[in-house]
Amino acid sequence: MPILLRDLVEADLGNVEVLLEHQLPHSKQRIDAVLCGVHPRSGDSVFVLVELKQWSRAELYANEIIHIHGLPGHHLHPAEQVRGYCQYFVDHTPALVDRPNAVHGVAYLHNARTAEIPALLAYPISTHSRMFTMDGRGKFLDHLRSLLDTTSGSEANRESGDEFLGFLHRPTKPLLTHAAAEIQDRQQFVLLDEQKVAYELVLQAVQRSRAARTQTVVVVEGGPGSGKSVIALSLLGELARRGFAAEHATGSKSFTQTMRKYAGHRSKRTQGLFKYFNTYVGSEPRALDVLICDEAHRIRETGVSRYTRPAQRERADRQINELIRVAQVPVFLLDENQTVRPGEMGSLREITAAAEALGCRVDVVRLHDQLRCGGSPNYDTWVARLLGLGTTPEPPIPWWKLAGPLDEGVLLASAESPELLEDWVRSNATAHGGTARLSAGFCWPWSEPQGSGDDRYLVPDVAIEDWKRPWNAKSEGNKLVPGVPEAAYWATDERGFGQVGCIYTAQGFEYDWSGVIFGKDLVRREGKWSANRLASKDPAVSRADELHFAALIKNTYKVLLTRGMRGTVVFSEDPETHEFLAEMTRAG
Repeated sequence: MPILLRDLVEADLGNVEVLLEHQLPHSKQRIDAVLCGVHPRSGDSVFVLVELKQWSRAELYANEIIHIHGLPGHHLHPAEQVRGYCQYFVDHTPALVDRPNAVHGVAYLHNARTAEIPALLAYPISTHSRMFTMDGRGKFLDHLRSLLDTTSGSEANRESGDEFLGFLHRPTKPLLTHAAAEIQDRQQFVLLDEQKVAYELVLQAVQRSRAARTQTVVVVEGGPGSGKSVIALSLLGELARRGFAAEHATGSKSFTQTMRKYAGHRSKRTQGLFKYFNTYVGSEPRALDVLICDEAHRIRETGVSRYTRPAQRERADRQINELIRVAQVPVFLLDENQTVRPGEMGSLREITAAAEALGCRVDVVRLHDQLRCGGSPNYDTWVARLLGLGTTPEPPIPWWKLAGPLDEGVLLASAESPELLEDWVRSNATAHGGTARLSAGFCWPWSEPQGSGDDRYLVPDVAIEDWKRPWNAKSEGNKLVPGVPEAAYWATDERGFGQVGCIYTAQGFEYDWSGVIFGKDLVRREGKWSANRLASKDPAVSRADELHFAALIKNTYKVLLTRGMRGTVVFSEDPETHEFLAEMTRAG
């Protein structure tokens, strides 16, 4: 920072407004500096995003991935990093859509000499991606002077800074509404930092497998909203455009059917790219170039079911082995804390062990950015502590004690009744826009629809005193219920509000405003969580042994609590638990 500020003064730009460590909208990522001023010729506001690097030497590893001497792991090319920041910011700022010359990006390697990073200099120059080094400092200053008026006064620059800080930002692009363009037309999502590293590692592994016939397994670990499905769709679209045989698979009927509907709505052929894990029972080895396994925490011990053909049964193996063998480059995207059913065994340890046993190379990328929950860097931590998750759980902490300035994008509240919870969700959606949904733990019976024809209706099974709402439609036969979306589309169809979603229809999706009802399957007693098997109406989870039942219930609520992009309100029908939740969510 001191070097940049010194250079600004020397360039006669000491009056520009400088914003430090500015957070990207709906993201945890921060831009090192934003220079706000006016253009020397047009007089219009100009914003220069600056990425600063202190290292002096680096080597190109593959495409846009570099290796930095003295730092572990792989890193994104700094010019590509700032380009992504610029594009991401413009994509999330409606006021800038028609102002292509307002935003510029530069990477300043102030400790590196050109001779020490020759391979990095081939990166293409654009408005959003200029790179300068220590011995290119004069060119850096000239570039800034070409963008920012050296004669403008502090007041004009301050107005430019105020304009930048006052921009309204739309929420993260809804994944599903843009999936069709992503798969069939051009890339619609901007990948940042570790997301782009994961993307490039997969593409490199594909090229390596073609050249040397080596098999590489890529594991991408990340929490809710870290961008796993965005990476999956970006890869599927790019691999298809390059002519590689690639498919997308999950263990979730809702997620797969929704991908087919939104990503392939114009093409039956495109819909065929979206499969289930058990599709690959008994498949021939290396039938695909790439298999992208989304929601990989839902991998099961075996994919054999009553529908599996005898010939397939004879060739069946562990599901993880089948998913690895079927592709030259299997890609697994997972969050181990989203395992919610007995028999789900997708984990980094299981995947790595299986891959190494089959003689595969394993590359692992961990995602840390949080695109969901208002881009809050602490919300996921709060949820984990609330529920006591992790190998070494930390004690619960009230939100007001954990939240910082970067967490203002998320609203958190508790409601005194289910009526008020529903009102909170509806009123925020009405006042601020966006989608709204209600969800609950699986603690109420789930009846078949009643009536017939146009009079068919859902039974209001979720009942708390006078408040009654139906579960979302069941996965079979629900097309016959007027005005109710199929189960697979509860989270994405506007008619889903008013029904209560369960874990199986909510997992994998996101909406703006979320109301979460805790049932009596997880209650607070004497300062600890107590899982109550008798309160659960989930036939699969109820069969879990004592060791796994509590973990599955906690993971269920972890998933439900992390669906909301902008706000979440909670309620428990158990008084002691509700009092605890109210304390954990209060504003301070």
